[in-house]
Amino acid sequence: MSTASAILRSVTPGGPSGIAASAREVTKAYGVGETRVTALNRVDVDIHRGQFTAIMGPSGSGKSTLMHCLAGLDTVSTGHIRIGDTEITDLNDKQLTQLRRDKIGFIFQAFNLLPTLNAIENITLPMDIAGRKADQAWLDQVVSTVGLADRLKHRPAQLSGGQQQRVAVARALASRPEIIFGDEPTGNLDSRSGAEVLDFLRRSVNELQQTIVMVTHDPNAASYADRVLFLADGRIVDEMHNPTADAVLDRMRRFDGKRTS
Repeated sequence: MSTASAILRSVTPGGPSGIAASAREVTKAYGVGETRVTALNRVDVDIHRGQFTAIMGPSGSGKSTLMHCLAGLDTVSTGHIRIGDTEITDLNDKQLTQLRRDKIGFIFQAFNLLPTLNAIENITLPMDIAGRKADQAWLDQVVSTVGLADRLKHRPAQLSGGQQQRVAVARALASRPEIIFGDEPTGNLDSRSGAEVLDFLRRSVNELQQTIVMVTHDPNAASYADRVLFLADGRIVDEMHNPTADAVLDRMRRFDGKRTS
């Protein structure tokens, strides 16, 4: 984690001001009988507002499944998921679509930008589709936070990978969602561009009071978070607050050692 990011986190006052998302006794299983695979096994977790949470674990641990269930992208087999005050496990497809549109932002490895639109058009696209007008003051603040003010008229092909992902971050922030989910959001970026995007995610929490949940395999990426959840075999087995890259790496090494012993 960069020195600047460490300073940003250390001087920012506050702490959780409520629960942005929660899971209670959540199980997710695929298949039946001998082919049944349990991806999540009675998971309980709270995601606090105004915090940056990273989710880590080995391949097959259930980290992406947990994020997808929390975000309403996948259904649970049993248990309950809430986004803010809304119980989402009983919502129908139309209700889920509206909830994701109005309350959730997404950032993925693939930037998912439309090549024919410029940066600002890509940023406001979800709101345009929903027929909602952007809050201009908030939009200006988001654009300033991610450092895109001089690139708004550029199309994706005219932007670097890091700049394209910043557009994707701004798009997720622009509608002021209750929570943003990122699935390996720096996975397709070089180390410098990845660090830039992580700095912007950190700043969005510090300066815009955003709530972010990020799945990652990278200890350095996890060090930008306020809290790291460690999953194994579909369960949360540990967590770390105010992580450093070295502490996360050491925890993962000890965790891998236990699995192979």
